[in-house]
Amino acid sequence: MIKSEQLLRIKEHDFAIRPGFGGGAIPVGIDVQVESIDSISEVNMDFTMTLYLRHYWQDERLAFASGNNLSRTFDSRLVRKIWVPDVFFVHSKRSFIHDTTTENIMLRVFPDGNILYSVRITVTAQCAMDFSSFPLDTQNCSLELESYAYSENDLTLYWKNGNDSLRTEEIVLSQFFIEEFHSASGMAYYSSTGWYNRLYINFIMRRHIFFFMLQTYFPTMLMVLLSWVSFWIDRRAVPARVSLGITTVLTMSTIITGVSASMPQVSYVKAVDVYLWTSFLFVFLSVIEYAAVNYLATVKEMKRRKERKLPSFDATQTMAFDGYYHETDVELTDFSSVPTDGGVSVDPSTFPTDPATNPAPAAGTRLWRRRPLWDYIDFVISNSYIIDSYSRIGFPLAYLVFNIIYWSVYS
Repeated sequence: MIKSEQLLRIKEHDFAIRPGFGGGAIPVGIDVQVESIDSISEVNMDFTMTLYLRHYWQDERLAFASGNNLSRTFDSRLVRKIWVPDVFFVHSKRSFIHDTTTENIMLRVFPDGNILYSVRITVTAQCAMDFSSFPLDTQNCSLELESYAYSENDLTLYWKNGNDSLRTEEIVLSQFFIEEFHSASGMAYYSSTGWYNRLYINFIMRRHIFFFMLQTYFPTMLMVLLSWVSFWIDRRAVPARVSLGITTVLTMSTIITGVSASMPQVSYVKAVDVYLWTSFLFVFLSVIEYAAVNYLATVKEMKRRKERKLPSFDATQTMAFDGYYHETDVELTDFSSVPTDGGVSVDPSTFPTDPATNPAPAAGTRLWRRRPLWDYIDFVISNSYIIDSYSRIGFPLAYLVFNIIYWSVYS
């Protein structure tokens, strides 16, 4: 048996330079098999992927004579002595070649000089995520491959088998569903070194919403519903209504803080922020509603106390005092029983009436006078319990409308 280095004539050639140096660019085919997507981090805006990266090219310097036309397979020890493409991952943060139990590198050389170079790599790369619709979002991430030293004049990267060059195993993620994997190619320009071929591994991920429904949306809805319980509690039960309002407000603050801690500090509003802060506003308004009810009840009580200190007025004096006729304060009596100065009862029907000066109102006609705003305010102050009655209907309807608009916009 001839030694591999003698068979491939490694010492006879300078493998520090690329094959076909001085001629056209050497084509290097690429195909990728994605083994797994290990993690996706929203905080760091990156993803970790494990894949098999395979290179195909021809180096006539490694051609050898073979009677049976069989290829020869080598490990990483021979890779260090020959030329291999310097493909790297653009925008990668960390990457490593697996080395258990030995380095996961394979080199296969065919008699005509064609070479297959395969390596198993785990890479963590950057992904520019858009969280405007989080957690009802879909993310598009890509892993980019490019030669580090050789521009398009020296090396051309291409997908070996076109659209079939990218293969994936069944990938199951906890928070995402992989909708699509596809390959693409393009060019990248650097002002100091020129144009480079670049290959893209694009994948589209859709987030599972059920986790966030259990952890965020359902608890938020329950807190809002719990804040409405105070509308059915007697307004005089101050400790019960105040403690309920403060508890719901603090719980909403805890939910908002927990969601914000697991997200990057972006400068725009996310969909979950809209829902949480709107729900927080409903909870806060329920506390403000009781503050208004309690204040108006206090004003009413102070007004009553002042009225007790004033001298009593009969119905006529009360009407003259504020300009309104108080039906609840006046007892209507039969005018036929009202005595005159002479002590003789007078029948009002005997008085002459002039139709010209005192026309009778038409049947079914009622005279309305627009009441001033202060009358409505005074009515609300005198009947502060009405605010609770309206809140029992107004708050749920408003929150229902908000949910319909929210889910129709972001779903």
